[in-house]
Amino acid sequence: MEKVLVTGVAGQLGYDVVNVLNARGIACRGVDIADFDLTDEQAVLRYVRAYEPTAIVHCAAFTAVDKAEEAQEAAYAVNVLGTKHIAQAAREVNAKLMYISTDYVFGGDKEGFYDAADEKDPIGVYGKTKYEGELACMEQTDKLFIVRLSWVFGKNGHNFVKTMLRLAQTHEEVRVVNDQFGSPTYTPDAARLICDMIATEKYGAYNVANAGYCSWCEFAAAIFKTAGLTTKAVPITTEEYGAKAKRPKNSRFSKKEITERGFEQLPAWEDALARYLKELEETL
Repeated sequence: MEKVLVTGVAGQLGYDVVNVLNARGIACRGVDIADFDLTDEQAVLRYVRAYEPTAIVHCAAFTAVDKAEEAQEAAYAVNVLGTKHIAQAAREVNAKLMYISTDYVFGGDKEGFYDAADEKDPIGVYGKTKYEGELACMEQTDKLFIVRLSWVFGKNGHNFVKTMLRLAQTHEEVRVVNDQFGSPTYTPDAARLICDMIATEKYGAYNVANAGYCSWCEFAAAIFKTAGLTTKAVPITTEEYGAKAKRPKNSRFSKKEITERGFEQLPAWEDALARYLKELEETL
């Protein structure tokens, strides 16, 4: 019988993966920092040995992109060492491992769409530590799925959509970067695909996102329009925005591996956004 351990249950994706597993009647347990410290090798091993999962979905991560530039040791401890500890524990109990990675492992300077096998060239501490996490998993186990997500939004936690909705309450215009392109990804949609994958042995790397792509500014404009707000998204350059950490200019995924391995692609991001805004409305 399948028994799945999901790390990072307090975050957006972990929360929805547990929801999907529960809805499908699959035994699972969501854990977070209160359950054990990822950076403590023995604590991780003790917990995983005691639970004996058949699969681990490792969503927990240090995801604060700008903060990672200053807190490099903390980002490394969680994203590299913590991931290595999870991978070692997965190998020890013979569990499948799914490592949740990011579009930040790519350099963002490719003209077209990124395939999962394309060269990795992370440009900041966050991307570098997530890629080192991928390598750590590969060193420890062959029963491995690597799922890279981009521009994630969901009910549980902070995200771009919630930020735009908050700013719209007090601003008639919001300045948003218009020269970075990617695909927004709705966590319940990604969670369903992840749970489909973990039930198989179709191991390998996958780039996962909702269908279509846009710039951050186009995404913001769609958020305002779909939510029925009059706030305007004003385009600016990455340089004008001036974030601490560099961002990939191009995070568009080809996602061909999903279809090639017999899985269903995620719906269009516009459709996902409409469903998400309705979900938020219902919880207010």
